[in-house]
Amino acid sequence: MDRKLDPSRDDLPLMANTSHILVKHYALDLDVDFESQIMEGSIVLFFESENRCRKRSSSTEETCQSESSEARTVRMPEPCHVPGTSTRTFSSKTGYSDFVICGKGEKDTSGKDGNHDNWEQASGISSSKYCCDTGNHGSEDFVLVLDCCDLSVLKVEEVDVAAVPGIEKFTRSPKLTVVSELRNQIVRELVTLPADRWREQLDYFARCSQAPGCGELLFDTDTWSLQIRKRGAQTATDFPHAVRIRYRTNAQGRSVTWTSDQSGRPCVYTMGSPINNRALFPCQEPPVAMSTWQATVRAAASFVVLMSGEHSAKPTQLQEGCSSWHYYVTMPMPASTFTIAVGSWTEMKPETCSSNDLAAERRSFSPSDADFGCVGVCCHVDYPCRFQNASAAIQEIIPHRVFAPVCLQGACQETLLPLVPLCLSAAHSVLGTHPFSRLDILIVPANFPSLGMASPHIIFLSQSTLIGRSHLCGTRLCHEIAHAWFGLAIGARDWTEEWLSEGFATHLEDVFWAKAQQLAPHEAREQQELRACLRWRRLQDEVRSSPEEMQVLRPNKEKTGFVSDSGSSVIKHGLNPEKVFMQVHYLKGYFLLRFLARRLGDDTYFSFLRKFVHTFHGQLILSQDFLQMLLENIPEEKGLELSVESIFQDWLESSGIPQADDILWESLHQRQIALCLHYALATPGGRPEPPQCSASHRAHVRKRRPAGL
Repeated sequence: MDRKLDPSRDDLPLMANTSHILVKHYALDLDVDFESQIMEGSIVLFFESENRCRKRSSSTEETCQSESSEARTVRMPEPCHVPGTSTRTFSSKTGYSDFVICGKGEKDTSGKDGNHDNWEQASGISSSKYCCDTGNHGSEDFVLVLDCCDLSVLKVEEVDVAAVPGIEKFTRSPKLTVVSELRNQIVRELVTLPADRWREQLDYFARCSQAPGCGELLFDTDTWSLQIRKRGAQTATDFPHAVRIRYRTNAQGRSVTWTSDQSGRPCVYTMGSPINNRALFPCQEPPVAMSTWQATVRAAASFVVLMSGEHSAKPTQLQEGCSSWHYYVTMPMPASTFTIAVGSWTEMKPETCSSNDLAAERRSFSPSDADFGCVGVCCHVDYPCRFQNASAAIQEIIPHRVFAPVCLQGACQETLLPLVPLCLSAAHSVLGTHPFSRLDILIVPANFPSLGMASPHIIFLSQSTLIGRSHLCGTRLCHEIAHAWFGLAIGARDWTEEWLSEGFATHLEDVFWAKAQQLAPHEAREQQELRACLRWRRLQDEVRSSPEEMQVLRPNKEKTGFVSDSGSSVIKHGLNPEKVFMQVHYLKGYFLLRFLARRLGDDTYFSFLRKFVHTFHGQLILSQDFLQMLLENIPEEKGLELSVESIFQDWLESSGIPQADDILWESLHQRQIALCLHYALATPGGRPEPPQCSASHRAHVRKRRPAGL
């Protein structure tokens, strides 16, 4: 892999060599210090090497192909260069001397004992002082490459998992005499335990993460990565399968934001940074590296720790003034979906318990209650899947909590709390089984850069959604809930195909919100037409004001999903600051799905969508996976002139507004004219028109006004 990075490019490099070795589980152990604005501690990574990963992947594909005629293959092209940049975004920094840190870890001695800090490296060129092989061939040592940025790495060591009491049950070959091989065999057995042993698996992951080290490993860093090797380990199979990294974050690290909440109290949260979580912990960023995780986080007792996790964690009191929080996830997810928020949050509870809340409690259940395997066969890797549980299938409202600074309690109780069960129930009525067992919703600080963000088991909402009537809060909540299916349970294998997440969520938010409001069919259609007109106008404005290359939904075209031989790749324009403000993936994706739904009819389309969700949940997809399955389910008379190639050409691989359906655009044009006329007739004097009306629309309105207006 070429480590030389081009700082003039705005592509985001994904450096991890995931083709050779994959992280299957992360165990984090961190202390949060608000005075110095750092998180410090360790992370243990449990690996599965290349050969075993490929064997299991082949087995899964064979099973899925027997369930569906759609064959999903992974293409591996020639090695590619990995450009990058040293651009930084700095967070505001405020000291809080009245808050303490609990259980501080090792002090940083970078520069004195060979440890490294990749925050200081801005050249974009590896500072590696050793010659090594990142693959599993040749005579040099194998090198593990992790995505890592803005972190101070203090120590890397192999973990002696063989020292854990009771671990001998995972040694299938008692004849093994080489201790390193024994340790790797234990991890291999542990990461492949069946789903019905998930509690045992988590318990042993926790025990192994606390096991002593058995030898330091050589490591080095550059701007975007951490490289680790063990002398004499020439292949990924020989490399240690359990590795502990002791590190600390940087106050200006780009994965987390240290700030104050609306009540002036300090807090920290992950903000959905363009560089994802690599400045929070060393990890494998490529989405193909789907893993589970568990995390123990310590903070002052006055703080609440919220995190992506399957249970509603409660604090454990440690020494005076310090608490510990523990979360876990058993559904394999990309590391980028991990989310944490630490602050003086208050749980907002309704003044009275509604019938919806009681129904949610009656229908709630934990993974331990599940009978995994009673509904049907899934095509994903083995985990405790809710889609295989009959109880989950009828659970309209999952258990949920709402958190916010105490000063927003009134607004939350009035606006947000009544909407949550309605929106969850509406989503279930459209797509069926909720992919996640529970949900926390947090009103984040005022500097949060968007209206919302969805992660497994937790949603961030901007305080802006609480202002005014319930419409903004409801639609945004529906959008983020939709991401549980599209974006999380079903993810894009190539992150340049953002429309697979944002286009679906934008299209579904209208459907969910109409059902949450219990609108009659004609009222729902009227509301959705209005929102389509506003989005059409917004898309026109964005197309006029943005670079053409940024308007393409599938910018890599036929190379979409390709990676280098090592597994590294780049996210095209992933670091472009303009991209944060663009909505083309939302809007063009929305109009493509609206176009397809019109072709099929709503009943046929949403019936297909439920089938698609059941087939692909727990997996990563490309655009062709969705389109090929869709076209196979379109009645022949409705699929005329539609093909994957034509949709690619008209919608996904071209800039500008698609010309695939002139009738669609003409109807929106006429609808917007009618709306302008409606506003003109409803306004005394007929003077003000809605702000979305263009000059041509206003001209049409003036021509069509009745005399005297």
